[in-house]
Amino acid sequence: MAERKYFGTDGVRGRVGQSPITPEFVLKLGWAAGRVLSQQGTKKVIIGKDTRISGYMLESALEAGLAAAGLQAAFTGPMPTPAVAYLTRTFRAEAGIVISASHNPYYDNGIKFFSSEGTKLPDAVEAAIEAEMDKELVCVESASLGKAYRINDAAGRYIEFCKGTFPSHLSLEGYKVVVDCAHGATYHIAPNVFRELGAEVITIGCEPNGININAEVGATDVRALQAKVLQEQAHFGIALDGDGDRVIMVDEAGNKVDGDQIAYIIARDAQRRGELKGGVVGTLMTNLGMELALKELGIPFVRAQVGDRYVMEELVKNQWNIGAENSGHVIVLDKVTTGDGIVAGLQVMAALVSSQQSLKSLCEGLTMFPQVLENVRFSGDSNPLESEAVLAAKAAAEAKLGERGRVLLRKSGTEPLIRVMVEGEDGTLVSDSALSIAAAVKECC
Repeated sequence: MAERKYFGTDGVRGRVGQSPITPEFVLKLGWAAGRVLSQQGTKKVIIGKDTRISGYMLESALEAGLAAAGLQAAFTGPMPTPAVAYLTRTFRAEAGIVISASHNPYYDNGIKFFSSEGTKLPDAVEAAIEAEMDKELVCVESASLGKAYRINDAAGRYIEFCKGTFPSHLSLEGYKVVVDCAHGATYHIAPNVFRELGAEVITIGCEPNGININAEVGATDVRALQAKVLQEQAHFGIALDGDGDRVIMVDEAGNKVDGDQIAYIIARDAQRRGELKGGVVGTLMTNLGMELALKELGIPFVRAQVGDRYVMEELVKNQWNIGAENSGHVIVLDKVTTGDGIVAGLQVMAALVSSQQSLKSLCEGLTMFPQVLENVRFSGDSNPLESEAVLAAKAAAEAKLGERGRVLLRKSGTEPLIRVMVEGEDGTLVSDSALSIAAAVKECC
């Protein structure tokens, strides 16, 4: 992807009140997007948000910008990112916009866009929006200004859609499930989906107050979910992140089941049913154990760059259906057009119910290699990844790990972080190598 001034790997994101997440910028962004996206004639944009307190402010600014460009805004209120993608398609809207910083803390926020097909915007469209940002904001004539309204049944529509991805001949009757919604956008959606499919649902992370989103709950921190699953003796737990596009599960013994394992379960079940189309797309971060386990099943596997948009590109290119990041972005392309935590979780539950096995047993056959991820914050214009000391530390670690290990260094697409990932069979060696490389990176920052 060509260098962008504002757009990262997942829209525009940053700290609220600091450029670019300011009311002035977001108003201009709404106008610029409106100018570019108003090509199909419906003049309608769906706007959803997560539960951050800043969502109210940014929602108003976006709506003003879109109205100035002549587009009407249809508000969903708090709604998962994949729900906005779904509603964009069903309402035949020009685009969908989500105000969310996903798994980030409450003081961050972001703006991400979906095309009329419910997919991430192509690079060329993002570039066109950025080009409009450099122009003077000019209002359309008063008679052509956009209007705004609310979609009152948005939650109900999406709940029914999610339930429709679960086989109609199966039920969650008899299962006790702990659902962690990260105090985010799924708080009024996910518990109802699983209850209506028959499960006994216990909730945590379902009391958003504007500033507690992702705070020690959800897909980025499953400790509370693990404890609750064990306390309640639940069959399993499911954790979503702040905007509902990530999912991490917890088995009956309190073990974490990540995006790699979730994709493995879904792929193996599809193969068992004779419905697997092609193979599985992972990323550079996908556990080596996942690759080897799929190979044993005869299921093809390819790696994409980190970021669900790149996973999607590989899926489309190969005409496959299942892709995932170990962080919990799981795409099931015959069901959805983007990563959807609830829908991915339902596919695992369908495999669990139909096979009459526990979640823990469904993970057997996949031996995860020890993998350590160290995040090092950096600032300034320097690139630590080009430092001789960092490259030397990386080379030394790779020599020790040999062919049964990997080292990956990369910049985060959403935060000023260098991500140091080390993976291999020897857990101690993996940990020591990660700390050594991270220390070299810190020296350069």
